Amino acid sequence: MKVMILGGTGTISEPITRKLVERGDEVYVYNRGRRSDAPAGARVVTGDRHDTAGFRAAMHAHAPYDCVIDMICFTPEDATTDVNVFAGKTRQLIFCSTVDVHRKDCLTGYLALPASERTEFTPWPSFTYAVNKVKCEQIFHAAHDRGDFTVTVIRPGLTYREGGAPLHPFRGGTWHLDRLLKGKPVILHGDGTSLWTACHSDDVSTAFVNAIGNDAALGNGYIVAAERWMSWQYYWRVAADALGAPSPTFVHIPADVLERLAPTLSSWIPPHFQFHAIFDVSAAKRDLGFAPTISWEAGCRRCIDWLNARGAIESSDAHPEYDTLVGAWEASIESMEVRLAGIAGL
Repeated sequence: MKVMILGGTGTISEPITRKLVERGDEVYVYNRGRRSDAPAGARVVTGDRHDTAGFRAAMHAHAPYDCVIDMICFTPEDATTDVNVFAGKTRQLIFCSTVDVHRKDCLTGYLALPASERTEFTPWPSFTYAVNKVKCEQIFHAAHDRGDFTVTVIRPGLTYREGGAPLHPFRGGTWHLDRLLKGKPVILHGDGTSLWTACHSDDVSTAFVNAIGNDAALGNGYIVAAERWMSWQYYWRVAADALGAPSPTFVHIPADVLERLAPTLSSWIPPHFQFHAIFDVSAAKRDLGFAPTISWEAGCRRCIDWLNARGAIESSDAHPEYDTLVGAWEASIESMEVRLAGIAGL
């Protein structure tokens, strides 16, 4: 198989590239060349996809392809460019979407758990990342219906691997692990009992690899996520145990309050993290041979061992805004307790 991967060095795309090279495929990766960890054996093409003329020239120089996998398409403009560049140049295009295209909240009664490919296709309106992924899917399916190329959509849930840190709701960096090591309190949105999943990229990447040239996958979309769910409290306790840190101290703050108090820090929490994230992955298991094998306990320890071996855990002292938020919340609770102390029945 001749495969072009747009990306090729990211959390999911690096193991995709590696697995394709190992099975003997002719693999090209296209990216800006800012990372040097493309698996040996892949042919690296450097460029910027937003330079439309340069992107077209680079892609056509190596065409045709059996499959193009786009891991870095985030806007309708990106998707439209793909259609214009790859129509007639590839048999199949696999688009990396997200489980967030499906409605998550169960407040309106629309969502039955676990969520599946049949779950309402209406993400949180203000969650631009997910809204744009919906628009991209629509553009690609229209191209499929026209016969420009065949399309497969894969919608991963939270995916992680060595080289990065276990995700925290405030996003980015490794300093939250240092908070655990130092025994500093960790903010949990709500009461920390919303249910979550985390899947290692070695497992998620298998679904992408097995979708290539797979007739059953053509024209279809698949949720790819861990089957085992856990509370956010458990998520953090596993991370602390892997670090050899003390049992975490949690500060519980409602998600909507976090958005009001620290909108820059917590912008993803209301649409992305506050609701249950439990998924039915039976379609991916049936058609793509998807079978999660790496537990959160084992995968989290692998990530932390990788970071420890490189001294790559950042200091939390560089993020005083977190402690300011904790202090402000605890002070407000204390003030409320004082005000309510004399009210009968409370």
